[in-house]
Amino acid sequence: MLPVRILLALLSAPLLAGGIKGTVQTQDGAPLPWATIYVKQLGSGTAANEQGYYEISLPPGRYDLIFQHLGYETQQRQVEVNDEFTVLNIRLKEQVIVLQNVTVTAGNEDPAYTIMRKAIAKAKYHTQQIDSFSARVYIKGSGKLKDYPWLAKKALEKEGIKKNRVFVSETISEIHYKRPNTFREKVISIRSDGRDNNTSPNAFVFGSFYQPMIAETVSPLSPAAFAYYKFEYQGTFKDRTYDISKIKVTPRTRGDNVVEGMLYIVEDWWSIHSVDFRTTKLGIRIDIKQMYAPVDDKAWLPVSQQFFITGKFFGFEFDYTYLATVSNYRITLNPELAVENMVVIDEKLQAEKAKEVEKTMSKKTQSLQQRLESGNEITRKELKTILKEYEKQEQKQQSDPTVVAITEFKIDSGAYRKDSAFWAMVRPIPLTDEEIKGYRTTDSLAVEERKKEEGDTLRRSEKNKIGFQPWDVLTGDYYKLGKRTSLWMEPLQILFNPVEGFVLLQRTNWGYALHDSLRTRLNFRPTFRYAFARNALSGTLRMQVRNRLGRIQLEGGRYVQQFNPDEPILPAINTLTSLWAMNNFMKIYEHDFITLNAQRVLTPRLRFGMSMSYARRRELFNITNYTWSRKRNTEGYAPNAPENLELENTGFPEHYALIGSASVTFRPWLKYRIRNGRRYPIESSSPDFSFRYDQGFPALQSRINFNRAEAGYRHTFNIGVRGDLRVQIQAGKFFNTDSMAFMDYRHFMGNLTPLATTDPIGSFRLLDYYRHSTSREYLVANFNYQFRKFLVSSIYEVHLMGIRESVFINYLGTPTSQNYVELGYAINGILRLFRIEAAAAFQNGSYKTYGFRIGIASSITARFSDM
Repeated sequence: MLPVRILLALLSAPLLAGGIKGTVQTQDGAPLPWATIYVKQLGSGTAANEQGYYEISLPPGRYDLIFQHLGYETQQRQVEVNDEFTVLNIRLKEQVIVLQNVTVTAGNEDPAYTIMRKAIAKAKYHTQQIDSFSARVYIKGSGKLKDYPWLAKKALEKEGIKKNRVFVSETISEIHYKRPNTFREKVISIRSDGRDNNTSPNAFVFGSFYQPMIAETVSPLSPAAFAYYKFEYQGTFKDRTYDISKIKVTPRTRGDNVVEGMLYIVEDWWSIHSVDFRTTKLGIRIDIKQMYAPVDDKAWLPVSQQFFITGKFFGFEFDYTYLATVSNYRITLNPELAVENMVVIDEKLQAEKAKEVEKTMSKKTQSLQQRLESGNEITRKELKTILKEYEKQEQKQQSDPTVVAITEFKIDSGAYRKDSAFWAMVRPIPLTDEEIKGYRTTDSLAVEERKKEEGDTLRRSEKNKIGFQPWDVLTGDYYKLGKRTSLWMEPLQILFNPVEGFVLLQRTNWGYALHDSLRTRLNFRPTFRYAFARNALSGTLRMQVRNRLGRIQLEGGRYVQQFNPDEPILPAINTLTSLWAMNNFMKIYEHDFITLNAQRVLTPRLRFGMSMSYARRRELFNITNYTWSRKRNTEGYAPNAPENLELENTGFPEHYALIGSASVTFRPWLKYRIRNGRRYPIESSSPDFSFRYDQGFPALQSRINFNRAEAGYRHTFNIGVRGDLRVQIQAGKFFNTDSMAFMDYRHFMGNLTPLATTDPIGSFRLLDYYRHSTSREYLVANFNYQFRKFLVSSIYEVHLMGIRESVFINYLGTPTSQNYVELGYAINGILRLFRIEAAAAFQNGSYKTYGFRIGIASSITARFSDM
């Protein structure tokens, strides 16, 4: 039996034996890289490569080819294709742009604004105009690492990565879109070495500038565009029979999440002809070029896109080039919006005309087709109103209006099995010499790696690529023990506090996948802790079963615990403050305990949690004054018992405690994106309302008897062009305090160290850890406003570095706090990882103190968050 690839080639040869190839050049003979070639009869686009060379395989027939390049006049050629390739070299003339007869004076508005108002008004029409479409998308990425730190040289070269070596990736996908929000992509072929450094432009390729946001970037066609951009008319040129206006787009504030460059608008259609933009993401520059074509003369859709990505991060400098072409468009128009010759009137520029058109308006709600029965003219305001109402009614008819997008991504089982012969046949854009060399290097390295792996049956770790090594006890590692089983050995931690002296802490996590569809996983986590000064070994064992619907967890053992169970100070930070400054802020006690807790997603908007804990709790005391500080305190460390204004003596006798809690979180307006059948919440779409109830039960030798209720609110408000406001409010009250120990009080997230390691929302910068803890009523309010541009972030170069500024207000109301308030200012995103804060504290309106803090990103502190 013939191999599949040979059979495929034999069957395809008679159909695609010929085609068209050649070069696209300027009038001077210089190559025009990435020129777009659109085959009108097939609704297909492709592009020339970096050297201006193109090659299109076509079955015999007559075709109209359209050659385009930004800045050059479009050429259309009719070509007869036979059984062999026809050579067609094209030379494009520079585009002649003519200014319209419009005089722009100090008192007149730039004509770009009326063009943009019409284009923005019609943007939603363009998104709703197409009922469905299908197409084939080819994406080629090539890039290289231009520079890297010398410390990384050995490790990178071991992986075959050298400076200026070209990495190439190619994919061919079939895409399908169904209005209003369903998008499916099936990757039918992939050829890649897998190293793209997360520079994929797919968010732009499969997004749309007709939407208000694309790839988290504000589109110039967004309804809010005038708050983000300035526009300047550059002139008009002819592209075949179409008039194209060239608009310069300038952000009012340069930086991330906005674009700048040129936008080309098809007049009367008020659709996109092409874009030539640049933007930045975390200091990485992205240049975007898109060419559109009138598919079936019904709708302008993108046919070729180029992305040039350059950046430098922590000494790594790279650049990537991506080219995407869309072919085989098959579109179906929305019959409810099928209108022709619609003329949009700009009320601001054509006030009298707009009044005449408005007289023909009906007071009743009409569809767009009904409205245009009385004439083809419509004001942009009325057009926006009709489309908004249309979209609103359509959402009501959806089976689930809370779903804003449905995407499906699949990779064909044979996608990775296509060889170079297949790619040579289907590739729409020829490889350059440098890209061919890159593929050869990758293929040869893959052969060598495969030889090394043959015969190696050891179970491999992620880091060492071989089995267990003795030093893994110190450094930690992750091991794949089987298809469903894994083991993670965490690094050994060395800690210190005056209660235990030096401490060795070791954790191991063993996991087993129980159920694939629900992603159910069983985990065991033993923890071992040895305290040298106490000569005490303690530990816990945690068993957890979790899936996407919730989790249930059972844990028990003997261990130390901070009085505030939210752990406001990290043990690693307390180790430093104790040894270097003789300040032990972490207050702990010991308990023998068993705890059962569970969380359940009752509905996508409603979560429930409960826990029950039974413990024998005992007080601990300082037993060492060891420190590295030269300013040794003659009285030693402060006592381990916390200081509190409400409770004079926070010490306690050994006792039993039986405590239960229940919590509910409700997000009433939550919206979702569905990807491959799984719902992903859009976190900012709804506030979180929470309620929690805690109770101590005087049973089973427990003497603890109290109950407490707490309500909470948390939300992020997008203020648009100005910034984001994050709010958290918590209020609670103890209704019964017959018998309590200090750890049962309500504690707050204070901080007395130079480092702020907790969430900026919900924590204080200068508050004592336990001084204002309470067994009565309390109110906590946190407000954090991050500016898009403020003081230092208004400097463009600083903004490009990812620097942001914010101000915050924290409030604590308890019987002893005297209306405690913090006012602060922060510079965020320093080296992408840190923030610097300055804060001042007030009580009853009187100034008390100030301080500076260095914040560490949560991703860094997560691994140290447990004791």
